[in-house]
Amino acid sequence: MAKQSGNLNDSSTIDKSQQYAIGIDIGGTNTKFGLVDTRGDIFYRGAISTKKHKSVDKFIDALYEAILPAIDSVGGVTEIKGIGVGAPNGNYYKGTVEYAPNLPWKGVIPLADMIAARFGLDASLTNDANAAAVGEMMYGAARGMKDFIMITLGTGVGSGIVANGQLIYGHDGFAGELGHTIIIPDGRLHWGTGAHGSLEAYASATGIRLTALELLEKHHNKTSLLRNVPVEELESYHVYECAMQGDEIAIEVFEYTGKILGMALANFVMFSSPEAIVLFGGPTKAGDLIMKPVRTHMEENLLPIFRNKVKLVFSLLKESDAAILGASALVWEKK
Repeated sequence: MAKQSGNLNDSSTIDKSQQYAIGIDIGGTNTKFGLVDTRGDIFYRGAISTKKHKSVDKFIDALYEAILPAIDSVGGVTEIKGIGVGAPNGNYYKGTVEYAPNLPWKGVIPLADMIAARFGLDASLTNDANAAAVGEMMYGAARGMKDFIMITLGTGVGSGIVANGQLIYGHDGFAGELGHTIIIPDGRLHWGTGAHGSLEAYASATGIRLTALELLEKHHNKTSLLRNVPVEELESYHVYECAMQGDEIAIEVFEYTGKILGMALANFVMFSSPEAIVLFGGPTKAGDLIMKPVRTHMEENLLPIFRNKVKLVFSLLKESDAAILGASALVWEKK
């Protein structure tokens, strides 16, 4: 049996009068899962390793073994409405994972069909940022909204666009890659795509690190707490910690990052005129350090008809639960 972790929440009681959804979040290192009700309460959660399963068939077998106790805890598959999966490069229309660079299985993988066959349940799949948007609409800060944009800030920048109450997938299932839009022509080289000047190269946690290194070089005669961290170990959270202590270069990093993100959000607002932009992920923990310049530069770059209309809000989903909730929400979305 695959090594696994799983547990029932002590604070929750299984209600066998209703159905549940299984939410699965597939990451490059680990895959997390949970048993979720329509209110967004997670009653069972667990994880298995993704990267150690070089064969997708063995991965699905291990996933089934890990989730089976959750299924049994509610009386079997008849009590489960379905399975929702969030995965890198997930195609909602086809249920496939296509050429995901951080997963051990290459090419086009019909993952939704394979999971459905193994579990005997309907399975839906989309990319992780789209799943987060669906989760936010069902359980979080975007409840009741029909027009909003979800921006996930982490190692990269992901996004999900909701218009007229519907997630925008595009004709091929891959719409919404706002992190790869070009914000600065001929700007910073993206480490993975080779593009120059994309939003992800600046506004992600990785981008924050690169900006810090550039500013430390630019202000080479200026003292900074950031210089106490070895270059190879410097991460975005070091920038936050130093900024909170009043370090001028660290504060400048967030001002510059906020400027770039604000300019990008102005473009996105003029594209779909959302009620709100929901921000999620590690860099949002910097609060006003990043949000003040984001708001300022977003408003400055908007046409007058769009100004002071769009709310900038933080996700209400717990970071540790968001991916599972977002994936499970795909099940209820199809009701």
